[in-house]
Amino acid sequence: MLGGERLADPYPYFAHMLAEHPVHWNERYRAWFLHRHEDVLWALRNPAFSSDRVRPVYETHLSEEKRAARAPTFEVLRHWMVFLDPPEHTRLRKLVMPAFSPKRVATWRPRVEQVVQETLAGLRDRERFDFVADFAYPIPAIVVAELIGVPAQDRDLFKKWSDDILTLVFGAQGEPGRRELAQQGLVELTGYLSDLVAKIRRDPGDDVISSLVTAHDVEPPLDDREIIATCALLVFGGHETTTNLIANGTRQLLRHPEQWNLLRDEPERITTAVEELLRFDGPSRLEQRLLAEDLELRGKTLRKGDNVFLVQSAANRDPEVFDRPHELDITRQRNNHVAFGFGVHHCLGNFLARLEAQVAIPAVLDALPDLALDGPEEWHTTMMSRGMKRMPVRRGAVS
Repeated sequence: MLGGERLADPYPYFAHMLAEHPVHWNERYRAWFLHRHEDVLWALRNPAFSSDRVRPVYETHLSEEKRAARAPTFEVLRHWMVFLDPPEHTRLRKLVMPAFSPKRVATWRPRVEQVVQETLAGLRDRERFDFVADFAYPIPAIVVAELIGVPAQDRDLFKKWSDDILTLVFGAQGEPGRRELAQQGLVELTGYLSDLVAKIRRDPGDDVISSLVTAHDVEPPLDDREIIATCALLVFGGHETTTNLIANGTRQLLRHPEQWNLLRDEPERITTAVEELLRFDGPSRLEQRLLAEDLELRGKTLRKGDNVFLVQSAANRDPEVFDRPHELDITRQRNNHVAFGFGVHHCLGNFLARLEAQVAIPAVLDALPDLALDGPEEWHTTMMSRGMKRMPVRRGAVS
């Protein structure tokens, strides 16, 4: 599925699968892949497609020796709400939802604008730079760190830990030592957060960690393992999606100069532009589920216990739903993409990610109108996320 040209541009392959094999059993991955928008949306709504996929693998698919070796990883991931079904998922999610509500996110706009301008200030005089490392990553890393209650100066530590964890959580088969590297990253991250949670418990403030350690309206109350694991998830997921959105979106605008120029001249189109960038080349390639019961879909029998991948990148270019699906059109009005998922596991940080992209991308067009791609990008080899390690850019393009 991944590798070579497909890693940089998987969409011709997805278009083929969408047309010829919308429900496909892949022997290599031992999993079903659903490609049509209708099927992906149905699965995201259907509780038979369970998110509880870490615990069954750990408890029933591993030898005693492997369970012992991977215990530190399991102890963290088993408390991540993205790997839980209701009611456990509901219990954790409701505690952090207020911090990511539209109303609360809107109050962060001035700070996001400030972070964007401060980041751009260091790039205005540079002829060449890495758009991911120097712009797309620092903005969400700083914002989510402050929102959660993590010192912003430690963001480089989190970048390393997140990159290590990424290869496991988002699936990077073939990466040597990925499990060991991810486990080391998780252990170091949770150790750091354990100390931070203890400090905040003594002196809570107005941040997510403080809200978790002082929560008294949830039964049963959160223990420290759940608090630390939830914070680890927010640190990991809080910047990854937005980094990919800003970088992928800017890359596509640079590859479509007529759209770049339109948005530069009419920045008021940014809301629909971000939705179109999410549809056209969003930050998530697919989501994984585990079937909790037997199902029939388009003449295929999907069995209880089967792994299922819901291919958002294919669904978002389904010609039965989107007119001209392979064209980037920032004026597109009807845009019911599934880039952030749907249902109970709809991306918690979607409003914050949208805000940051809506601020960051127009700021780039305004401050760096002569920006251009400068050589091949380096992509993460993960199955589920759609993001770059590096995106070389240069100044001096002809607009």
